[in-house]
Amino acid sequence: MFVPLRDDNTLSSIHFQYMTVLLIALNVAVFAAEATGMSDAMIASFAVVPKELFAVNIFGAGAVPVEFPDTGVVVQSVAVPERLTLLSYMFFHGDILHLGGNMLFLWVFGDNVEDAVGHLKFLFFYLACGVVAAIVHSLMSANSPAPLIGASGAVAGVIAAYLMLHPRVKIWVLVLKVIPMQISALFALGAWIVWQIVMVVMPQVGPVAWWAHIGGLLAGAVLIILLRRPGIKLFDQGLKTA
Repeated sequence: MFVPLRDDNTLSSIHFQYMTVLLIALNVAVFAAEATGMSDAMIASFAVVPKELFAVNIFGAGAVPVEFPDTGVVVQSVAVPERLTLLSYMFFHGDILHLGGNMLFLWVFGDNVEDAVGHLKFLFFYLACGVVAAIVHSLMSANSPAPLIGASGAVAGVIAAYLMLHPRVKIWVLVLKVIPMQISALFALGAWIVWQIVMVVMPQVGPVAWWAHIGGLLAGAVLIILLRRPGIKLFDQGLKTA
């Protein structure tokens, strides 16, 4: 639909978005490790596999066959405690476009959410959104052997929080990936959220975990209310526009 470029939204409580940059660096580092020859079995070990997650209990460690939906390749995962995969899965990505898209959204919108909650609470916020996203995805596809990887659920939480904080702020985007345009966050991010909802009610085609996006959005919307700094208002209350 669109590619975010930047927003006209300065920081007010922090000097720099250290945690946002750290999360981006960790995602890039893990992808670099993937690219240096990490096997599908190893990647699947750190992914959330719904069928494996609910096989015994969330605190167990099991090894079951998992299937990559893009290729149909079936591999045997290494035994990793499932409670850990709820965190680890969000730092692995399928390809450079998967990584780049998620990190671009995190870079553009993460700094202002970090500004609203603080560095350490932003880390908790991001990880919690990712965990909720994985659980919602797994509940909606409990028998799936396909591994879930990617930061999309956590980033969806960031998008929901940004929209609740700054719906009237203008952001620069590439519409249809080629046309530069400055539009309100309400229009751009609202359209993105509507698209996620449309996709979950349509027959599921392809590898995108739409329910993970919904889970992340819901978590982000709730957590920003609970974690924002005292005095931080929602929905740009008090914002003066020309």
